[in-house]
Amino acid sequence: MLFGELKGLGPGTPEHNRVRGALIEANLPLVRYAAARFRSRNEPMEDVIQVGTIGLINAIDRFDPDRGVQFPTFAMPTVVGEIKRYFRDNVRTVHVPRRLHELWVQVNSATEDLTTSFGRTPTTSEIAERLRITEEEVLSCIEAGRSYHATSLEAAQEGDGLPGLLDRLGYEDPALDGVEHRDLVRHLLVQLPEREQRILLLRYYSNLTQSQISAELGVSQMHVSRLLARSFQRLRSANRIEA
Repeated sequence: MLFGELKGLGPGTPEHNRVRGALIEANLPLVRYAAARFRSRNEPMEDVIQVGTIGLINAIDRFDPDRGVQFPTFAMPTVVGEIKRYFRDNVRTVHVPRRLHELWVQVNSATEDLTTSFGRTPTTSEIAERLRITEEEVLSCIEAGRSYHATSLEAAQEGDGLPGLLDRLGYEDPALDGVEHRDLVRHLLVQLPEREQRILLLRYYSNLTQSQISAELGVSQMHVSRLLARSFQRLRSANRIEA
């Protein structure tokens, strides 16, 4: 429904921005689901979700509901691709301590200066003497500098026939499907009238019977049954539309 509405609105108009924002908010569970695949990486999950949201926005802007493709199917490759690009282009293989990083910059600069002066690559002791630090510190800096030259995470492992490292990171948590489903139910539930929301919560979260609910709300049990049936129908219809 929202995608059909968005298609008929002019980009940049207040109404277009409102509907677009609603779609972004409604589909954030998809981003969290995709981001969870990368939680074993040493990066704040908030940053990964933010990057994935960029992919979600791009997918929303390009999605055509008339093509008959479900939006999650269309959007997931774009969201995951944006996250992979973030790790490939912006994340170092090792998080280097600030002091070592600053010292590495000095070692790199001294190496270039001495190479120009000597016409050859300087030795570790020459670099250490130039900077008045120990040779061990020079070696530590050189090792830290290697983290800035990462092998592509998407490159297949040479000779072993395995997929790229990024595709092999982390693990599949069977509980993730439950998280996605709970987010979807929560999103659909808020679209119901307030009284129907309350009836569903009393029935399935508080585990009250229909007769107990009718006593709680002061309506007949038959009316509670009709409202439950109508709520289920609305939820099924909304799920098909959002999908």
